[in-house]
Amino acid sequence: MAKVVGFEISSQDPEKAVEFYRKVFGWEIAEPNWEYWPVAFEIGTDDSGINGGISKGPNDFPHGTRIQIEVESIDETLVLAQQCGAMVVREKMEFDSFFLAYLVDPTGVGLGLMEKRKVAGH
Repeated sequence: MAKVVGFEISSQDPEKAVEFYRKVFGWEIAEPNWEYWPVAFEIGTDDSGINGGISKGPNDFPHGTRIQIEVESIDETLVLAQQCGAMVVREKMEFDSFFLAYLVDPTGVGLGLMEKRKVAGH
C-alpha cells in the first residue's frame, strides 16, 4: 500500500510563508534548494510528523498544499492514475535520491508521487 510521506505548501510568496510557519508553529525550516524550503520534524519521536516543505508555487499549482505519496513505480502509477481519470501535470522528474511527479485526481485535488531511487547492489 502506498503511504503519505510528505507535504508541499505552494505559495507565490514563499519567503513570507516561511516566516509565517516559523513564527506561528515554530517550524525549523532550512535554506532553500530549487525554490523549496525543507521543513524537518523529528521522525521517529513522540513529536514526529511527516517531512515536507514550502515552495514557490508553479503555474499549474500556484497556491495550496499537496501531499506526496510514495509508490513502488511512478511510471506504473501514472498509467493507472490516468486510466482512472487523473491528469498528469508534471511528468517524472529525477533528483539525487528519488523521482517525483505531480498529478491532479479526477476531483481536482493535486498530489505528488515519489519513488525512491534504487541503490546499486540493493
